[in-house]
This record gives sequence, C-alpha cells and structure tokens, in this order.
Amino acid sequence: MEWPKTVEDAIAMQERLRTQVITTSAPDLRIDTVAGLDVGYRSNDTVAGVCVVFDAKSLVVLDEVVVEGTTDFPYIAGLFAFREMPVLLRALEQVTVTPDLLVADGQGLAHPRRFGLACHLGVHTGIPSIGVAKNVMGRFDPPGHDRGSMSDLVMDGDNGDEVVGRALRTQAGVKPVFVSVGHKIDLDRACAEVLRLAPRYRLPETTRRADTLTRQAAS
Repeated sequence: MEWPKTVEDAIAMQERLRTQVITTSAPDLRIDTVAGLDVGYRSNDTVAGVCVVFDAKSLVVLDEVVVEGTTDFPYIAGLFAFREMPVLLRALEQVTVTPDLLVADGQGLAHPRRFGLACHLGVHTGIPSIGVAKNVMGRFDPPGHDRGSMSDLVMDGDNGDEVVGRALRTQAGVKPVFVSVGHKIDLDRACAEVLRLAPRYRLPETTRRADTLTRQAAS
C-alpha cells in the first residue's frame, strides 16, 4: 500500500480509519496463538521489525522473525505507526504461524485520535489486536497493589473524560502496564489476555521477547 509522506496526510488517514475500529469481541473469539510486535532503531532511519508468535496457553515460542528496513517519515508523537507499520507488516507476513491476537508495544485507543499503532495494525490486518504500553498516555488513579488490580485510563473527549484503556497491575507491587483496545476485542478480554501472557513479570512474554530481539537487532 502507499503510505502517507506528510503529517497532514497521516493524520487524515488516522481520522478516516478510526471509524473502522471494532471495540467488541466476537462471541466465538478463540485465542490460541499470540504475536508480539516491536520495532528497534539502529539509527534515526534504520529500523528492525520483530514479530514473535507464542502458543497462548504454554507461552512456547512457535516462530519469530526479524526484518530490517528504513523509514523517512518524521519522528512525531501520535504518528509513530507511520514509521513502524511497514516493517512490522513485513515481519508479520513472514511468520509461519498466523496469530489469533496481535500485541503491540504501544497504544491502541489510548491515543489523541483514538487510533494508535495497535488500532492501525488491527484494522489493516483484520486480526484482533491490543496495545500494551510501558508508559502512560492519559490519566489514571493507581490501581490496587495485587496482581490483576486495574483502574480506568482516561483522556479528554468530545463530551468530557473518555475511558480509553486501563492501568493493569500484572504483578503485585510492580508498576502497572497500560492496556488499550486495538481492534476486534473488548477491554475486559484484552486485560484478561495480558494477565495470561504475564504470569511472572510486569511485561507480557510477547513484549519481553520482542524487546530482546529488537535490542539485539539494533546493536
């Protein structure tokens, strides 16, 4: 596909595609395989895209792919997808196991235009997707101390505060992660899947493995 070359065109694409986001889960949604996606930067314009597919139950890695590429889209908050999507899609195309869920290292609906990387990946591929971010975009009250505690993540909307995700405590006493819907999944199910993917550490295994591969590729 033809990717936007200007900021104005990129914003216009986000505004157009955001109307296609589905924030509910299909009644028969079954998630047996999960892909973690992340991008590492070797330089300002040299990037490595990673896709790691796990068995959702055992968390065994089924396949992983690293591809390199370049980007000339500027580094602008809220538009990272236009730097990262092309190389991520190439990585996703090369894995031999089709995932039932995409987990992006970034935002979904928790985005100024409600169309972060996870939304863009989901709408483009048609695969259910969620964003799991290490850093917050929005406001939240601290969730409880225990694993599984959560609180609403809110941003300003047209009619006041709008819930765009949740701060989720994946392990007792550690900093929460920030979960938001990408596409074709509801927020409750998204949080349940993140907890399933994070049995021992703060970050889900999808993100941990993808992070490791992007650091290796960028070094």
